[in-house]
Amino acid sequence: MNKAFTRESDGDEDDALPEHLQLPHSTKNYMTPGGWNRMRVELHDLVTKERPALTQMINWAAGNGDRSENGDYIYGKKRLREIDRRIRFLTKRMENAEVVDPAMREATDQVFFSATVTVLRGNGEEQTVSIVGVDELDLDRGHISWISPLARTLLKAREGETVILRGPAGAEEIEILEVRYCDLG
Repeated sequence: MNKAFTRESDGDEDDALPEHLQLPHSTKNYMTPGGWNRMRVELHDLVTKERPALTQMINWAAGNGDRSENGDYIYGKKRLREIDRRIRFLTKRMENAEVVDPAMREATDQVFFSATVTVLRGNGEEQTVSIVGVDELDLDRGHISWISPLARTLLKAREGETVILRGPAGAEEIEILEVRYCDLG
């Protein structure tokens, strides 16, 4: 059978994702408006700019003769598969997204999705984290996934409470100093 007519993967695409991007089974894909918008922009760019330019280059390379030794053609086809895979991923994630706007949440001192929380760690260090969707993870900005161990420990706790994070290094007491809901951009 010709390779062009075989599927690359018969398995569930989520199984091929890194663990930190996999959603727990039968849960919603919570996202902030900023994260959803970044995905929308990426999808739009892939569909309207990058993919059409690449298909044009592949057509040009295909017209140059022998495709088996044509680097532009081989690379282009490989890159096209990567783009198509990313488009499918983004489309699926956005279709299943539940957008939660922190600016629309009523004032509360309890930790929920999209909260920005300042905590006092067990080592005496203050840390500020924002609880975001799995596709928005950005540790440099202090954005942690809502399914991460720290976020799961903080969820539903209130300002002033002390929670216990159980990890490989043992238990750590974490005091919640401040809970706020603001635009995460």
